[in-house]
Amino acid sequence: MASKVGKLPVAIPAGVTVSVTDNVVTVKGSKGELKQNFNSLVKVEVKGNEVIVSPSNESKDSSAAHGLYRNLINNMVTGVSSGFSKSLIITGVGYRAEVRGKELVMNLGYSNEFIAIIPEGLTVVADQNGRITISGIDKQRVGEFSAQIRKLRGPEPYKGKGIRYETEVIRRKVGKTGVK
Repeated sequence: MASKVGKLPVAIPAGVTVSVTDNVVTVKGSKGELKQNFNSLVKVEVKGNEVIVSPSNESKDSSAAHGLYRNLINNMVTGVSSGFSKSLIITGVGYRAEVRGKELVMNLGYSNEFIAIIPEGLTVVADQNGRITISGIDKQRVGEFSAQIRKLRGPEPYKGKGIRYETEVIRRKVGKTGVK
């Protein structure tokens, strides 16, 4: 049983080169270069302007790895050609963020500032309206750093204060009412 996702070939856009050597896929593009190891459960080959991932046998593990590595390679191709970005919104009185060199400094309602060191390969832009945009070529690193920043002060349901993703919808709750 083959993976439905894995059956789809990965299209290689112009300006991107993909090479496969010794269980390592290397993708180079205008924004940079990414490498990914893969195991013997799948076979990866470049045919023309497509990357074909196929399972090496009919086991369940091979089928699972088939879809996984196809998507990882697709994310690498997308990353080196157009890149990935996530936007976070900071909501709250006095909550703000700014980038100082290689550090993201945030005031989130606590007595001390939070200082997050921006990982190598990621770009962070903080504007005055409380929006933080994290971008880079590696989808996993962009998502991981975004999740770590959001975790510092997750959104709360009563006033909506905190850090949330731009596309995230916070279900608001009604607060206490005065009882006479």
